[in-house]
Amino acid sequence: MTGFWIAGALAIVLVLALLFRPFWLKVSATGVSRRQLNAAIYREQMVRLERDRAENMIAEADYVQARAELQRRVIDDTQDADDTASIRAPRKTMLAVGLVLPIAAITLYVLLGAPATLDPNGPQRPVTAQDMNRMVEGLAKKLESDPSNLQGWAMLARSYKMLGRNAEAEQAFVRAGAFLDNDAQLLAIYAELAASNANGNFSGKPAQLLEKALRVDPKNAMAQWLAGAAAFRSNQFDAAIRIWERLTPQVEPDSDDARMLQESLAAAYAAAGKTAPTASGKPQANTNVGNAGIATGPTKANAAASVSGLVEVDAALKAKAAPGDTVLVIARVPGTRMPVAVLRTSAAALPLQFTLDDSLSMSPQARISAATEVEVEARISKSGMAQAESGDLISAVQTVKVGAEGIKLQVNKVRP
Repeated sequence: MTGFWIAGALAIVLVLALLFRPFWLKVSATGVSRRQLNAAIYREQMVRLERDRAENMIAEADYVQARAELQRRVIDDTQDADDTASIRAPRKTMLAVGLVLPIAAITLYVLLGAPATLDPNGPQRPVTAQDMNRMVEGLAKKLESDPSNLQGWAMLARSYKMLGRNAEAEQAFVRAGAFLDNDAQLLAIYAELAASNANGNFSGKPAQLLEKALRVDPKNAMAQWLAGAAAFRSNQFDAAIRIWERLTPQVEPDSDDARMLQESLAAAYAAAGKTAPTASGKPQANTNVGNAGIATGPTKANAAASVSGLVEVDAALKAKAAPGDTVLVIARVPGTRMPVAVLRTSAAALPLQFTLDDSLSMSPQARISAATEVEVEARISKSGMAQAESGDLISAVQTVKVGAEGIKLQVNKVRP
């Protein structure tokens, strides 16, 4: 805000400088006599009068009368006191303008402008969903009158997707046409949208879009992630592992994306019947280190640690759970993202009796037997991915002690 006022003050100073510039130019100290100026004027008039007479443009009587008038004015002028013609700065006027102009500018801005918007800490009106919808509808109308604006259609598609209007978003991507051909990110977004509109099915159009995106940019992170998801959903777990492991070096370590990717990799390894490698690249046995620092092998007391219970679907949501959907029952240590156990089955098995133990661990470094309490939840997914997605059916998260039995997980919400 300070910068704005400084810029405004400089603008006012510049305007005043331009206004007063003629008065700041120095005039010659000797000045010019008013009598000299008048004499020069009279001489010029006399020359013009003589020329008019010579060219017969004036009658003789008129000539005599005009010449007599000029002579009389010359005589009258010589009787007045002489002075010096000079340009003097109107100091009072300059002072008044210098004060009134900035005061008037500030007053008008306060009355007609929006000073509050200059304060970053001041109240700001949030952009509402209605505002966004109005802007998007305005863009849609503009594009209908200019359908050749392919970039505009791509922008509209992303806007529709952001608002959750997926069917309209896909149609807008279709209208974007060739504008998408060399943009791997847009192609990946289009593929994700098309798969979402097909209930998580990547076959056909989504797969073709992903293939095209990876031809344009084989290292595009979103395209690689979705290609791995497509392979996972078609039960090509080894292919999913290869794709996601190629993506791993591109993801910032210890970020949410890295943790999500590791969870998905662990799920793929588990689905393929393999053990996920550790950072060293080798499977790690679950060991317990004693006081002397010697590995003593698995802790027998905790080897059978588990939690168990029942997963049911609320009657209002049963129609949304298709038999082919994936049910995931997940246990995590509170405050962490990596599951210590995941049970995966089909929705046809509901209501589901479950037991989560070390046999369902996704990583040798994260086992339920090493925890004292866990957060347990159930989720029904169209895609079967470890990452929660919009539209999944979910239960409330319950925190229980390891060893708890009879846990009841009621799937009664839809993830926004």
